[in-house]
Amino acid sequence: MAHKRIYFWLTLLLAFFSSLVVAQNQVDGVRIWPSPSNTRVVFDMQDAPEFTYFPLQNPTRLVIDLANTRKSLDFSKIQNDSKLIKRLRYSNAKDKNAIRVVFDLTEAVDTQIFALPPTAPYGNRLVIDIGGKSDSVSANVKRSDQSENRDIVVAIDAGHGGEDPGSIGYSGSYEKNVTLSVAKMLADRINKTPGMKAAMIRTGDYYIHPNKRADMARQRKADLFVSIHADAYTTPQPSGASVWVLSMRRANSELGRWLENSEKHSELLGGAAEVIQDTASERYLTQALLDMSMDHSISTSYEVSREVLKEMKQITKLHKSVPQAASLAVLTSPDIPSILVETGFISNKAEEKNLNWAKFREDLAEAMYVAVQRYFKRMPPDGTLWAKNKRDNRTHKVSPGESLSLLAQRYNVPVSQLKAANNLNSDMVRIGQVLTIPN
Repeated sequence: MAHKRIYFWLTLLLAFFSSLVVAQNQVDGVRIWPSPSNTRVVFDMQDAPEFTYFPLQNPTRLVIDLANTRKSLDFSKIQNDSKLIKRLRYSNAKDKNAIRVVFDLTEAVDTQIFALPPTAPYGNRLVIDIGGKSDSVSANVKRSDQSENRDIVVAIDAGHGGEDPGSIGYSGSYEKNVTLSVAKMLADRINKTPGMKAAMIRTGDYYIHPNKRADMARQRKADLFVSIHADAYTTPQPSGASVWVLSMRRANSELGRWLENSEKHSELLGGAAEVIQDTASERYLTQALLDMSMDHSISTSYEVSREVLKEMKQITKLHKSVPQAASLAVLTSPDIPSILVETGFISNKAEEKNLNWAKFREDLAEAMYVAVQRYFKRMPPDGTLWAKNKRDNRTHKVSPGESLSLLAQRYNVPVSQLKAANNLNSDMVRIGQVLTIPN
């Protein structure tokens, strides 16, 4: 009887103390990053999350159970611009020391959910990717490789984004914001040029894995891939712009090794789901493609890089006056010449101030535009309108006393066609200027 009484009291004490146990973890914040086809939701957790999840239909929902977690956040106050998520809410949890989070969705979608360890500037995170497993691209570029008179397509990649802010400046500026601004300015110039079209890889504040950026450029049939970044280093002294191309070996410079490590850090910030899904067969196929056509892409990349540096030195200091090389995933598209432009050091106080100045960003975009345009005027891709014009058109070197209207009359072409063929914004021409005369 004594044993039974002791067991009874022990059971009561255990139940009593169990009722006093409080869940240790909590959700400190929620960030929703919508992209054109996906939405990434990030839960900032106090500790590493313990979670399970399952989908429900009619209506479509995603349910996530977080064990040993207490309610700490009002989901109704979270900004939600996603077209895939109607609402984020709590529901009845499995036990009192857990919470159940429900995503009310607009459609049935694929989901990927994974935890990430602390990586500055973030702590523990639970990442929920809702939507297709890869960002789709808009279908505004449709052509076959044999099509005639097509546009030259320049893929413009604004570095970092969403969960990955990139480098953070002395005054708190985010690299991802600088790069998106410059990218939009460059795209605007390209889209206003007859015979050219910009393909923006990232149009808003969301994360795309570096490997996927090159894939998206290929889907858009890009003739050139330009990735825009703002440099950083461990000390504030380094300054100046630079242009990088792919090295088949690891970088042999200290700054190059820093860039390679920064790319790996960005992958940890943005999430590793894409890397986990990579298969051995895909890697072998990629390597085979690289071996076949990388040499041509790298040589072309060097030529474009030199043109960009020639223009950049007119507006800013150069960190290096010749193209640099590093092993960067964002540059590994085997069939597309690719360059990475570092617009300056955001870790340098003076250059951070410049990068936050709209006029300076406009100048950077203009320099890249002029360089890219000059290269393609000299080496237009086969099948493009510019290649046809180069074959068909005559040229004229402007002499003293000649004007655009005089040349239009001499060659019996409208002034508007002369301006379009030479990308002129005014009727002014200079002595020695070589003009293309359209037929």
